[in-house]
Amino acid sequence: MTEAVLVLEDGRVFRGESFGAIGETIGEIVFSTGMTGYQETLTDPSYKGQIVAMTAPHIGNTGVNDEDFESRRIWVDGYVVRDPARVRSSWRANRSLDDELSAQGVVGISGVDTRALTRHLRERGSMRGAISSSSADVESLLARVNAAPTMKGASFLADVTTEQTYVVPAVGEKRFTVAAIDLGIKGMTPRRMAERGIEVHVMPATSTFEEVAAVAPDGVFMSNGPGDPAAADHAVALLKQVLAAGIPYFGICLGNQIFGRALDRGTYKLVYGHRGINQPVQDLTTGKVEITAHNHGFAVDAPLAGQFDTPFGPGRVTHVCLNDDVVEGLALLDQPAFSVQYHPEAAAGPHDAAYLFDRFVELMQTDKTGADVQAGA
Repeated sequence: MTEAVLVLEDGRVFRGESFGAIGETIGEIVFSTGMTGYQETLTDPSYKGQIVAMTAPHIGNTGVNDEDFESRRIWVDGYVVRDPARVRSSWRANRSLDDELSAQGVVGISGVDTRALTRHLRERGSMRGAISSSSADVESLLARVNAAPTMKGASFLADVTTEQTYVVPAVGEKRFTVAAIDLGIKGMTPRRMAERGIEVHVMPATSTFEEVAAVAPDGVFMSNGPGDPAAADHAVALLKQVLAAGIPYFGICLGNQIFGRALDRGTYKLVYGHRGINQPVQDLTTGKVEITAHNHGFAVDAPLAGQFDTPFGPGRVTHVCLNDDVVEGLALLDQPAFSVQYHPEAAAGPHDAAYLFDRFVELMQTDKTGADVQAGA
């Protein structure tokens, strides 16, 4: 095996063996706590610009198949594991994880003490890092790491969004039409909506309000995605027009942060973020606690209790993370618009939050019938 090295911007060095492609990569290093679902993690566009370290020690045992991709390719900029599986054991697999990483040019490292790495990132925060299996010159790598851009202010929407609109047809009878703005959408999301009778028009992140309106949508959706929400000015401006027009809105992850900005709330970078499929969230409207899938390094700044003023009437926080009190959901009280910070499509992850797609359907149905409803109810 080829030796490899992981260098963090604060000078911490981890040594191991190459995993995946031979080469060098630089990005923000973060950790994911999911014990399963690594294929969905790797193909989640929200990881663009990041090197992902897996806290679960044994990765690769189910190999790679062609059904579990959440997008057209692997998006992580690098991959860190402790003990890669020597063989794939799932009947669904048709190639190994190592082979897939190599085929897609993803540089990784194995044999790393990922527990020590995770503790380091929890104490000092996510930071830039480099993996190299082509050079062992730590000082040179460290210099390149510290010269690389940070995640703050970064925008990758042009990289991950669709180039042109495509339609995911409703399953069975068509009940609604939704314009889904692709900020890095995962494939399961429009499928979850299609299962509920929604025809989903997945549109580029650069779409204008006029283009959205031309679809004649019953609702507008904004997806998850990578980068700093403070850099997503076009999406914020588009959403303000959607809200001003009174069109029902549902957003997840980056779509939640865009919603927060459209409501004149700020966003900020978390110390090490939430990434994994085991994050506890409480729905403040029902009191129910859900175990949810997360992938975010930024959050919305809003008061957890009571209401707050917005340009579109009063708003409130609807969901909160029980680990650290981070805002995990928002809603307007006087019009049909809400969002959550996590991933209710459960790819990979638990199905506790699937009801949110039903809530979106109810909002669109209520909007059609003209009844009075609160988005967060």
